[in-house]
Amino acid sequence: MKRYPLLLALLTTGMMQSAVGAPLSTQQSQAPGYYRMAMGDWQITAVSDGTVAVPFDKLLTHITPQQMQQRMAQANLPVNAETSINAFVINTGMQLILVDAGAGQLFGKAGGHLLENLRAAGIDPDAIDTVLLTHIHADHSGGVQRDGKPVFRNATVRVDQRDVDFWLNVANKNRVEEGQRHTFAESERSLRPVIEAGKLSTFQAPEQILPGIDAIPAPGHTPGSVIYRVNHGGKTLMLWGDIIHAHPVQLPQPEVAIHFDVNQQQAVATREKVLAQVAREGDWIAAAHIAFPGIGKVMKADQGYRWVPINYSAQ
Repeated sequence: MKRYPLLLALLTTGMMQSAVGAPLSTQQSQAPGYYRMAMGDWQITAVSDGTVAVPFDKLLTHITPQQMQQRMAQANLPVNAETSINAFVINTGMQLILVDAGAGQLFGKAGGHLLENLRAAGIDPDAIDTVLLTHIHADHSGGVQRDGKPVFRNATVRVDQRDVDFWLNVANKNRVEEGQRHTFAESERSLRPVIEAGKLSTFQAPEQILPGIDAIPAPGHTPGSVIYRVNHGGKTLMLWGDIIHAHPVQLPQPEVAIHFDVNQQQAVATREKVLAQVAREGDWIAAAHIAFPGIGKVMKADQGYRWVPINYSAQ
């Protein structure tokens, strides 16, 4: 009888050693990348296309390297920061509207996750009626095609005519920095299948897309960059594309530009105007490159502005 406690102890110790010795498996992928927000009886779903490392120390302008490093460090981020690629779906109850389409195949594994995350969110890509592009750049328009065919087979793709005229005309190559000239070939690759399918429809902002959704000019980053202003259910949401790339830097210092801007001076002027407006009016923001889900508000700070992310809700 007295031997049983000793036997139990030996068995327990052996089991613990076995458990400790076995390696625990880990999962490298994140949970499905989507988040929902209500605007009355409309629903906004943020959908992740992935993340890409951006070398802000090589790309940001109008700032010293020391200032830039300090700003990023205050946000606990490296200068080569992993940056979200966010897209958004507007469900009006009658239509499904996708705002921006991610990078598709153009960024390799750093993007191209939009379709799987749409499906994870319960959204069938074939049910998308309209794709609204804030502008033509790889990480916003690359996802409208795959293997030379339109991805959203039943959708009309809408974009400002000024961006089509600029990026689909190789004669404009000398109007951008050498490091951005690849955008012309990427734009052709992305949009040509949509054009050939008769699915491209352009506009010139300001333009009402449909009641409650307006395209507002936001030039500078590209000639035809727009913000989509959604006004419904007593809320206003500004889907602002690339008004901000590095929010720890450009919110407190809106004068900081990026080499991706076709016209840096105009991009800065647009950013300053937009930030002042949304901070004053308290609009919700849906940002393409602020940490997923990229929904929040901009508020005045001691210097410039600060980002306040949406409070998580399970409702």
